[in-house]
Amino acid sequence: MTEPITTPFGFASTADEVLAGVDLTGKRAVITGGAAGIGVETARSLAAAGADVVLAVRRVAAGEQAAADIAASIGAQRVTVRALDLADQDSVRQFVADWDQPLHILVNNAGIMALPELERTAEGWEMQFATNFMGHFALTVGLHDALAAAGGARVVSVSSSGNLFSPVIFDDLHFAFRPYDPLLAYGQSKSAEALLAVEVTRRWAGEGIHANALNPGAIATGLQKHTGGLRTPKERQKTPQQGAATSVLLAASPLLDGVGGRYFEDCAEAPIVSERPADYSGVAGYAVDPGNAERLWSVASDLIARRGTGR
Repeated sequence: MTEPITTPFGFASTADEVLAGVDLTGKRAVITGGAAGIGVETARSLAAAGADVVLAVRRVAAGEQAAADIAASIGAQRVTVRALDLADQDSVRQFVADWDQPLHILVNNAGIMALPELERTAEGWEMQFATNFMGHFALTVGLHDALAAAGGARVVSVSSSGNLFSPVIFDDLHFAFRPYDPLLAYGQSKSAEALLAVEVTRRWAGEGIHANALNPGAIATGLQKHTGGLRTPKERQKTPQQGAATSVLLAASPLLDGVGGRYFEDCAEAPIVSERPADYSGVAGYAVDPGNAERLWSVASDLIARRGTGR
C-alpha cells in the first residue's frame, strides 16, 4: 500500500494559494458548471495562472457574466463560454463535435443535488445519475483524443462526501425498483464520479492522461437549494475560493504530476473508510474500487449505446 499523498496545503488554503507561481500559459481547460460556486473560482484561478478557460454551462448568459467578472478581476480576457447541458446527451455530443484543439485540463465540476422528486431524462435515466455522472462520462470519453493530444492531460472529478451515502447500485441504477431517496440518488452519482477517475487513469495513463476525484468540502452554494441550505458547523465550512483549492491542485499543480486514480480532500489524499464517519471525511472503499470502476465504465458505455432503454 502506498503512502497517502500530502501537500503543503490544507483545509483553509485557497485556489489562488495553491497555484501561486504556477504558469499555465498555453494550457486549455474546460470546466463544467463554471458559472457559479466553486466552478467560477476554479476558472478564475486557472485563468489567473495563464490558462485559456472554457466555461461549459447550461445557462450561457450566466456563463458570460461569470466570464466578464473573471476578466475584470484578473485583468485579462482568457475565459470563453460554450453551451453544455449534461442531462442531454445530444448537447454533450454537440460540445464534443465542436471541440477541435488539444485539451490539457477537464474539470467535471457541475452537479445537482437531492432532487426532492424522482425525475428522469428522455432515456429514462435518474436525473442526478444522468447529470452528475453520465453527462460527465460521455463528455470525458468524447474528449479523449483532445486530452491525449495535450501530452499530459488531467481530468478532475468533483465528487463529495455524498459518496458515503451510497455505492453504485448496479442492479437498480435508476430507481425502477427501490423507493426513490434524494440523498441515496445523490450519493450513488458521487460514488460514480469518483469511480470515473479510477478507470480513466487505468485506461489512459499510458497516453499521459491522469484523473483524480475530490471532495471540495462544505461550501454554501446553490447546490443545497433542495436541502434547506448548508447545515455543516461554521468551523467546518469553506469559502468558494477554499472549496476550489483541491480542484485546482488536481487540475494544475506540479505536485500531482503523474498521479491518478486517487481521491482527495483538503488538498491531501483522503483515507479509505469502511463505514461512514461522524464528520463525513474520507472516501468509501466502494467509490475507489477498481473492479467497480471497470464495471461502471462498461455499464455506462452500454447505456449510451442503447439510449432510450435506460432502465
